[in-house]
Amino acid sequence: MRWSIGILGLALAAASPAALPDAQALAAQQMEVTLTEAVRRALDVQPAMVQAEGDRRTAGAGARSALGAYLPSLSTSASAARSNVGRIDPTTGQPVPPEYTYTGGLSTSLELFDGFRRLANLRATSANRDAADAGVVNQRYQVTLQTKQVFYDALAQEDLVRVAEAQVKRAEQQLQTSIEKLRAGSATRSDSLRSTVDYGNARIALLQAQANLATAQATLGRQIGVDGPVRAVPDSGLPPFPDTTALRAAALESAPQVEQAVAEARAARAQVWTARAQYWPSLTVSYSNNRQGTGSPNLPLFSTYPETFSWRFGLSWTLFNGFQREQQQVSAGVQRDVAAARAADTRRQVNAQLTQQIAALATAYAQIDISTSNVAAASEDLRVQQERYRVGAATILDLLTSQAALTQAQVSLVQARFDYLIARAQVEAITGKAL
Repeated sequence: MRWSIGILGLALAAASPAALPDAQALAAQQMEVTLTEAVRRALDVQPAMVQAEGDRRTAGAGARSALGAYLPSLSTSASAARSNVGRIDPTTGQPVPPEYTYTGGLSTSLELFDGFRRLANLRATSANRDAADAGVVNQRYQVTLQTKQVFYDALAQEDLVRVAEAQVKRAEQQLQTSIEKLRAGSATRSDSLRSTVDYGNARIALLQAQANLATAQATLGRQIGVDGPVRAVPDSGLPPFPDTTALRAAALESAPQVEQAVAEARAARAQVWTARAQYWPSLTVSYSNNRQGTGSPNLPLFSTYPETFSWRFGLSWTLFNGFQREQQQVSAGVQRDVAAARAADTRRQVNAQLTQQIAALATAYAQIDISTSNVAAASEDLRVQQERYRVGAATILDLLTSQAALTQAQVSLVQARFDYLIARAQVEAITGKAL
């Protein structure tokens, strides 16, 4: 009996919480961010957000290019040449030594009619720009959602570490009580052994919770562009349940995913008209002006040289090109139909996702109240069982069961809060609006 008590005491001293890593000391050395700061940093560094911004700039450049197609093209040229071959002056008949020859030219052209191709391209690029704008908004909310997920996960894992620490303390106290009762002869050796196992399991759970916390903090650091773990600091309390009455109607019309898909469908319809423009003739006009001389030029106009200019009007009409126009017409029509179907499916998808997340939001919010009540009830039950075990009215199994129930209730409360915050963030990402 003395040997067993000594072994249990030695195990308790060697496995005391003081031997575990000091989480508070490690936390003091880490960078800390609030949710607002984390979202701001993530929007600056996430590749998906950078890509969306790049797509918007590209779409804007395409729209400017489509508008510029209505403007005439303009080019100029200038050259200076010298040859070692002489020439004969046609007036005097005398040989003229080699000399420099200067040439300057200016040309411009304008397409007067193109079968409405430029108009269709202008509509398509405008729709692509709208799609890119909606894509930026959609990606901003998606990155915000991802950041909130890793941020809330870091908060939840930190809460779970505190739950595990409380579990270790309860198990340690129970082990002390079991040892004291064993010394007093009012408990069996089985009680002490079960308490030792429970204490060891609690320490293992704490180590796992600390490992999960380190992983969550490292993931948060990567999300916001920091080389190292980052501690999440809550900057507000649990937000209230939002009013979801008008969310569905607004989401089906103004959700970023829906707006992007609808804009892409408009661009696909415009491409059909671009393909049809090949059946029309094209009419162009061009003008060129060239000046050439041997004397020093009067830059930049070469006005002292004789002028040579020309106007040109051209008409081009493809009558047959091996059914290539028909093939492009069919391809554009298929893309239009696919884009229209995708836009309709996106609207249905948003409706289904919103239904799912609103249900998850309401469920998680109700679970918070239930879990809070469960924690209070489990805490009181554990207090009663501890007192009953102290006076010998309850067994060690009853006490361990109550301890496990309290730990599970605390874990469920943390998970319910996490689920509520994530569901709320999901609804914001779907609707493109802050709740």
